[in-house]
Amino acid sequence: MSKDFVDSSCICQLRAGDEPAFAAVYERYGEKVYRLAFRFLKDRAQSEEIVQETFIKLWLTKSQLDPQGNLWLYLFVIAKRLSINALRQHNQSADALGQFATRMVETHNVTEEQIIAHDLEQFTEKILQKLPNQQQQVFKMSRREGLTHKEIAERLHISPNTVKNHMVEALKTLKSYLKYADFICLILFELLQRVSNF
Repeated sequence: MSKDFVDSSCICQLRAGDEPAFAAVYERYGEKVYRLAFRFLKDRAQSEEIVQETFIKLWLTKSQLDPQGNLWLYLFVIAKRLSINALRQHNQSADALGQFATRMVETHNVTEEQIIAHDLEQFTEKILQKLPNQQQQVFKMSRREGLTHKEIAERLHISPNTVKNHMVEALKTLKSYLKYADFICLILFELLQRVSNF
């Protein structure tokens, strides 16, 4: 098992309110959440508070977790949002806002973003495999081959309107699975809009 994933059974136990499962998740991800917060805040005490707030939020929203989802992505979104909010509350002056902008640049970690992008791609692929065969085919031809609805229709011997309907349903399914991580939805939506041609 990848160090960045917990299995679906652990997430199911967490959803059910199992405290040992919660402790296991904390043990796996607590240090990563701390490092993420510290990159923003540069303060040990504040970063520790972010860790506590992140896991409190996880516990309070555990019923919303997707057993097939990537729990680290979920925690990443929560911790990043809490860290930015903490900076905004602390930094009110124009000078402080300038420091905030500088920190935002400094926290851009290419390796971290690449890992997240890779995780997202893997998670999206798992969701695609749940779609009906023709819907999968239409989506992949549009996204990966860059074909228009008309070109897909000609290849599959179906109407362009049927192609459009398949794309609508595929996008709806993807966004419903990814709804707990709002920034992922935005990234995915921007990526797909250029090929959907609605």
